[in-house]
Amino acid sequence: MKSVEIGQLEDQKEGFKAFIPAPFPPKGDLEFTPNILKKSNEATRLLGKLDGITKLLPDVDFFLSMYLRKDAASSSQIEGTMATMIDAIEAEVQPNANIPQDVDDILHYIKALHYGMRRVKNDNFPMALRFVRELHKQLMDKARTTHFSDPGEFRKSQNWIGGTKPDNARFVPPPVEEMHTALADLEKFMHSNDDYLTLIKAALIHAQFETIHPFLDGNGRTGRMLITFYLWKEGYLEKPVLFLSSFFKKHQEVYYERLFGYHFGNIAEWVDFFLDGIIEIANEAIDIVSKITALREKDVLKVQTLGKRASESATLVLPKLYEQPIVNVASVQKWTGFSRVGAQAVINRLIELGILIPKDKNRKYGQSYIYKKYVDIFSD
Repeated sequence: MKSVEIGQLEDQKEGFKAFIPAPFPPKGDLEFTPNILKKSNEATRLLGKLDGITKLLPDVDFFLSMYLRKDAASSSQIEGTMATMIDAIEAEVQPNANIPQDVDDILHYIKALHYGMRRVKNDNFPMALRFVRELHKQLMDKARTTHFSDPGEFRKSQNWIGGTKPDNARFVPPPVEEMHTALADLEKFMHSNDDYLTLIKAALIHAQFETIHPFLDGNGRTGRMLITFYLWKEGYLEKPVLFLSSFFKKHQEVYYERLFGYHFGNIAEWVDFFLDGIIEIANEAIDIVSKITALREKDVLKVQTLGKRASESATLVLPKLYEQPIVNVASVQKWTGFSRVGAQAVINRLIELGILIPKDKNRKYGQSYIYKKYVDIFSD
């Protein structure tokens, strides 16, 4: 595939060059190599397999909750956050605790994902610029930021990527007027009934959004959310269970290089990388579902070895652990209605069975307990 013009750098009166997007999608057909088309077919097949296998899980929403956290952590880490998925889960167990700022980044991302899911599912809301702004507002409202992020609003001033100012930046996105024109083109493209293969179109939507960079902050995280919501909206997934942020984090340098190359017409290299991500993450998710199923069967059998009353109590708690795998006595009380003593007794039984372990063995008070074998499936 030949290099296609996505836009070009043009001198600005302020003394720097900014990227001015060409009309989008590019004029003429984008012809992809047989290898890319073959990858697209393989990625599509694996998404269908993933969609089918997740339907076999009796608690697919719990699986989805874990994947949301995994994606939130990876996407936030790309932007410099040091906190992990486990940190976010623990913060959810102790909502009134002082939450570190980098953990709060992940929680904001999770909130935005949940908001988008409700919006798409309940309101049948279109993939429009309004939806993008609403996602951004959920992501950035009262969130940590190094400068004013104007949550939910497209920027009204020039931004840049890398460097300390536009004239020494690595990339300067389009000025405000050209930004709005490019966003309008992108919105039309998302809705157009064209001949683009859906996964290739998802790749183009993400790269074009990052090229436009329409917000003062939070562009990367918002753009990565759009991938999942677009594929879900297009019916490729019954549940939004495919998230690419962990792939982008794993190959962060290549991710940035491919996006930068896209700005200047290297579309095929970006699409090839994007499809590799879908194939890898879909295979990983399929493997995770298989491991979860095996672990659940094993631990259900363990619980059934308890006496009748103890087994009934543990059975109330075990399914909940698939959504909330870090717990404390208060969590178990809330789930079961037991006293503190009764809740602790259930936790102790699950420890004896090797299902839960203390998160911090040196801690005497306010102990949390983790379903480590389950969390490790996602962490690996």
